[in-house]
Amino acid sequence: MSETNKGNPIPALKEISILEMENVRIGSAQDEAAGTGVTVVLCGGKDGAPAGLDVRGGGPASRESELLKPMAAAQAIHAVLLSGGSAFGLDAAGGVMQYLEERGIGFDVGVTRVPLVCQSCLFDLTVGDSRVRPDRAMGYRACQNAGNYRDGCFGAGTGATVGKLLGMERCMKAGIGSYAVRLGELQVGALAAVNALGDILDPRTGKKVAGVLTPDRRRLEAPAPITGYQVVENKFVGNTTLGVVMTNARFDKAQLCKIAGMAHDGYARCIRPVHTTADGDSIYALSLGDVRADQDVVGALAADVMSEAILRAVSAATSAYGFPAAGSL
Repeated sequence: MSETNKGNPIPALKEISILEMENVRIGSAQDEAAGTGVTVVLCGGKDGAPAGLDVRGGGPASRESELLKPMAAAQAIHAVLLSGGSAFGLDAAGGVMQYLEERGIGFDVGVTRVPLVCQSCLFDLTVGDSRVRPDRAMGYRACQNAGNYRDGCFGAGTGATVGKLLGMERCMKAGIGSYAVRLGELQVGALAAVNALGDILDPRTGKKVAGVLTPDRRRLEAPAPITGYQVVENKFVGNTTLGVVMTNARFDKAQLCKIAGMAHDGYARCIRPVHTTADGDSIYALSLGDVRADQDVVGALAADVMSEAILRAVSAATSAYGFPAAGSL
């Protein structure tokens, strides 16, 4: 149904599946026993897709992020890979490059095509087997699985947890989530692998939906005000929320960096605290089509779909590795 404004139809905002997004394929692979995995976003065919990146966390593990700076020569990339394994997981991008090169996808350098693959990793080494990390074979397998994406404890969300401010013994299981909308011809969607240090709140109600548990691990601990300022030397117990915003609107790299920045509002609505020194919070933005759309409208929608994707990552998670999920409390 559409409303009217002086005789002009106003399209209704409609939820769609992330798998309905144009010119993109999403695949996952994981090692469930080890508690780690990868999610690959293959974008734009042989020519790739313009992309931007905004990193707000203080501890990112990333590959080829320099490509996405507006002054860098590359105007498109061919894949984004979200991965577990901390910096060890950066090896998985090699498998994505192999898969794409075999299919003639990449930047033409004469003797071959070099696929441009950007990657960000989250820290899940404290969840399953710390000696098993995403590797080249897992990255390749995720590409082969393109189209199998599911919300929950799959792909990069396999070992994701949230609410680690008081240590791993009181945190909860999370995962990867998605949300997408259509407004007329415009599509805007988001993926979020949620592995935050902080709690997760529903921005509509302000209610905490996942995070630090009570000492008996049966209920959610009430969000506590900051009452001290003692230095904690090592908060790296498993953090970082990784996001990808996708739209079929046409934007260049600089515009997409701004849209990625606006999408961080979705993080701030749901994650508290967010963008800490112990998180590697990063958001990619991809332009997958030629629809003419206002940059600020798309940025505002990007923040909305990102917050919904974060909530989906929590609600779709299942208890694993001794960590309860929201649905089990």
